[in-house]
Order: sequence, then C-alpha cells, then structure tokens
Amino acid sequence: MIMQKLRQFMYGRYGTDKLSLALIISGFVCYTLYVFTRFRLLYLVSLVFYGIALFRTLSKNIPARQKENQKFDMIWWKVKNWWNGLAADFEERKTYKHFKCPGCGQKIRIPKGRGRVEIRCPKCSAKFIKKV
Repeated sequence: MIMQKLRQFMYGRYGTDKLSLALIISGFVCYTLYVFTRFRLLYLVSLVFYGIALFRTLSKNIPARQKENQKFDMIWWKVKNWWNGLAADFEERKTYKHFKCPGCGQKIRIPKGRGRVEIRCPKCSAKFIKKV
C-alpha cells in the first residue's frame, strides 16, 4: 500500500542521478565536519546540498535535470582523468620522467638515467632538450 503510493508520487519525476548522489555525499561531508568543528556555516551548506538534491530528485523538468547531470559528468570525467594521470605519474616516478611538449602540451614519458636527451614529440614533431 505505501509502496504503491510512493510509486504514484514519483511517477513523472526525475529521481536520482550522479549529481544528486554527489550533492548528498557533499552534504554528508559538510555535516560531519560541522559535528567536529561546530562551524555553523558548514551546517547551512550541508542543508543547501541536501535541499538541492531533494529538489532535483522530485523535479518534473526532466530535460533540465538531464542537462545538468551531463555537465556534471563532463566535469567529473576531467577531474577523474586528471587524478588518474597523477596516480600513474606517481607510480612510474622511479623508472620514468614525464615531460610536457612545449608545442602542443602532449605528455611524453622518457626512461630515467639517460642523461641529457633530445626529445621529439610524437604528436607535433617539436624537438626539445631535457635532462632525464
């Protein structure tokens, strides 16, 4: 009976997505920090995050919410790739040195212990000299 009423209520509404989940997690983190610091602004920010997540979940404007989620996905993808690149660089720090091409910005990986080398970018063919 209650589940039937809930299904009826949610029919035609957007529901949850990655952005709503990220807002809920951010609200939880802010509230947890508030509990330890008693800084009231963190409490208010957590309430705002929860409110926006609830608004998005109950919204009937599905195309607008999908557009917002798509923008969030693009930003999240960039952040995730940046973080994964840092992690890969950190794992290879003992065996490889990483450089950026001054011409196109391409990331180039050179084995360590080679001394001064002339590096040619595989993407734009720019040449530059670096110590490895």
